[in-house]
Amino acid sequence: MSMSNAGEVYKLISDNVQRVIRGKPEVVRLAIAALFAEGHLLIEDVPGLGKTTLARCLSRSIGGKMTRIQFTPDLLPGDITGVTVYHQKDERFAFHPGGIFANIVVADEINRGTPKTQSALLEVMAERRVTVDSVGREVPRPFLVVATQNPIEMEGTYRLPEAQLDRFLMRLSVGYPDVDSEVFVIMSDCAGVSADDLSPVVDIPTLQNAIAEVRGSYLDREVCVYAARLAGATREHSAVRFGASPRGSIALVRAAQALAATDGRHFVTPDDIKDVAVPVLAHRLVLTPEAELNQRGTDEIIGEVLAATPAPAANALGR
Repeated sequence: MSMSNAGEVYKLISDNVQRVIRGKPEVVRLAIAALFAEGHLLIEDVPGLGKTTLARCLSRSIGGKMTRIQFTPDLLPGDITGVTVYHQKDERFAFHPGGIFANIVVADEINRGTPKTQSALLEVMAERRVTVDSVGREVPRPFLVVATQNPIEMEGTYRLPEAQLDRFLMRLSVGYPDVDSEVFVIMSDCAGVSADDLSPVVDIPTLQNAIAEVRGSYLDREVCVYAARLAGATREHSAVRFGASPRGSIALVRAAQALAATDGRHFVTPDDIKDVAVPVLAHRLVLTPEAELNQRGTDEIIGEVLAATPAPAANALGR
């Protein structure tokens, strides 16, 4: 399969995913944008809303290797990264790769794993490599972790550390479906239709071409200034203890480039930055105790930052 336009690749994947996920076109669009940006995706919501189904539909649409790791309290770091085992018969050590060695890794209910196990993902999510017994090993490219988690106030979960949250390009919520979409889900389930019925519509070389196209899209300096000002404004907000880091600014621009590609464009606009600001920045904020006591949400804070930060005028951008 060979395609030169990332917009065409997006449509193929989107149409395939929406054969199972109905009524959530913007969630699907953002999920595919994360794929195009080769950024990790965290899907957070209450049980039963299709978090794992979305992750599996995305992975089933790509013709690469996919693994699923079910996070439980007894999962060990070696189950993720792999272990080195001594084979007495051959008198040699052999590396047995863990579930992380794939193009798309579905980390299901990631916040049910212990903090020690969660930390096994830190290196590979940032550097696309793992170190086991002092030996570094590269994972396949492209590489994407699609993690799901239930809200942290639910029993039997562990809060993801800020360092790990910062590794995720975006955090999305699926949300409750409308009546028509819910009826479709019910009927599909009764008919035995699921994510397992999807076939790949894009191969790895095609996806790599789309990723390269996204990274090569035009980026005006004023758009970068706008992204940096938004991230800076989160650090100065009175309700925020720790705002978005420069990694957040980079993520904002990378996600905006990918979102533009899903629209068939090779340039980024301030509106692209606005559209990805909440999923990219909200999970990176640490609120003050007073803000948490008043039950203020990070999505709300990003909304205030967007309203208070002027966007560059369209005629100020060069293309």
